[in-house]
Amino acid sequence: MNQNLAVGNRAGITRSYTADDIRAFLGLAGSDTVAADTVPEPLIGALFSYLLGVELPGFGTNYLKQEINFEAPAPLGQPLTATVEITRLRPEKHLADLATTCTAADGTVICRGRALVLVKDVGA
Repeated sequence: MNQNLAVGNRAGITRSYTADDIRAFLGLAGSDTVAADTVPEPLIGALFSYLLGVELPGFGTNYLKQEINFEAPAPLGQPLTATVEITRLRPEKHLADLATTCTAADGTVICRGRALVLVKDVGA
């Protein structure tokens, strides 16, 4: 586990979703609903899951709580950038609080929220 975690550490990913991605998602969800021209909210949430489990804090991270407030629809076919930033570390409890944000290419905030995760080695 990353022992160099610090308040202010950030990680991000940029991804565009196509109509084919949305059809595949709907198929996995067991839905035959025709996709709209926006990205479903669970796919945006998955970007945060990726970041927390792979990038920051990384492998071995366990979700305890997630809050996401959607402010605008996510446009299909346009780059979306999801970021996580450590806002608080509680080494004695092995906890990290992170701010989560997703923005469109034009700077529109799609959603923002926070995550609380259990991290094996938070560090001091």
